[in-house]
Amino acid sequence: MSKRDFYEVLGVERGASEAEIKKAYRRVAMKNHPDRNPEKPEAEEKFKEANEAFEVLSDSEKRARYDQYGHAGIEGQTSAGSADFGDIFGDIFGDIFGGGGGRGGGRSHVRQGADLRYNLELDLEEAVGGNTVKIRIPTTVTCTKCDGTGAKPGTQPTDCSTCAGHGQVRMQQGFFSVQQTCPRCQGAGKQIKDPCHVCHGRGNRDETKTLSVKVPAGVDNGDRIRLTGEGQAGVHGGPPGDLYVEMHIRPHDIFERDGRNLHCEIPINFTDAALGGELEVPTLDGKVKLKIPSETQTGKLFRLRGKGVTSIRGGGAGDLLCRVVVETPVNLTARQKEILEEFQGIQKEEGSRQSPRESSWFDGVKKFVDGLTN
Repeated sequence: MSKRDFYEVLGVERGASEAEIKKAYRRVAMKNHPDRNPEKPEAEEKFKEANEAFEVLSDSEKRARYDQYGHAGIEGQTSAGSADFGDIFGDIFGDIFGGGGGRGGGRSHVRQGADLRYNLELDLEEAVGGNTVKIRIPTTVTCTKCDGTGAKPGTQPTDCSTCAGHGQVRMQQGFFSVQQTCPRCQGAGKQIKDPCHVCHGRGNRDETKTLSVKVPAGVDNGDRIRLTGEGQAGVHGGPPGDLYVEMHIRPHDIFERDGRNLHCEIPINFTDAALGGELEVPTLDGKVKLKIPSETQTGKLFRLRGKGVTSIRGGGAGDLLCRVVVETPVNLTARQKEILEEFQGIQKEEGSRQSPRESSWFDGVKKFVDGLTN
């Protein structure tokens, strides 16, 4: 395994997007491909190094472990430069170096299937504790009748009669010779004379699959799980693509998540805020007692350690931060109003000693207004 920083290998910043990583990988790999550098053995090493870097940085789970632990976090999980990169380069190397499956260097009609993305909505409790969720996805699967060839069982695709299996035709115009994709086989180099009666020559068919997705505890918005081989079926017997399940956490009635911490608001009546008391506070593990000291003001934060979330990326559990909101009573009875009016009169006599924030605020307003008039 290369010990160079993978971001340095590809020449990108650590916060680079998937598209930027893919573009950088293509540039480095094209430059150092062994077929383009037959007399430079060091180019092959750089090519393998780039392939290894891309294998890690293009996988969200491996990239997260690499960002946190470096090479130690993905030790033994890379294929040291032997990963399949056909989906990145497509037909580029076939066009440059004459590779492919037809006689004379035509492109192969076999293609890997497309990757798919599924947006999975989860409750906060499912994301925090983990769950196994069944999903149904519309996709294409390889036709089992013809094994993906598109040809009637017992027959095989034949070389295209127009391009003789090359996938390309040459047009002569005076002194100029122009090569273009064969219009009959669309570059596949093959024709199907007797199509499969099930898939009608496509090599695959539409289907809705039910899959079980194991959601690990601690996932957050944007985290992805890759299900290898569960994407679209390949073309003409090619390997299937992958399915990426992306997490989306539904808003919760009580809690709001911020990384490993949870936040919530706790309404309390003004007598408990003034005199103090004890409340039952909900957590994801059940209710706990919270002691409210006397003279508590709105906005006061109480931290319940270890009552947050344990992230999928490791580390201990976060905290639950409870913000107090003092609630003004409504629908007062006559007796309650009488008591409050009596309290109001006593409070006015005490002045700023019992309402320090109110007094300081009005003092600030007075200074501001006096400054404008002067």
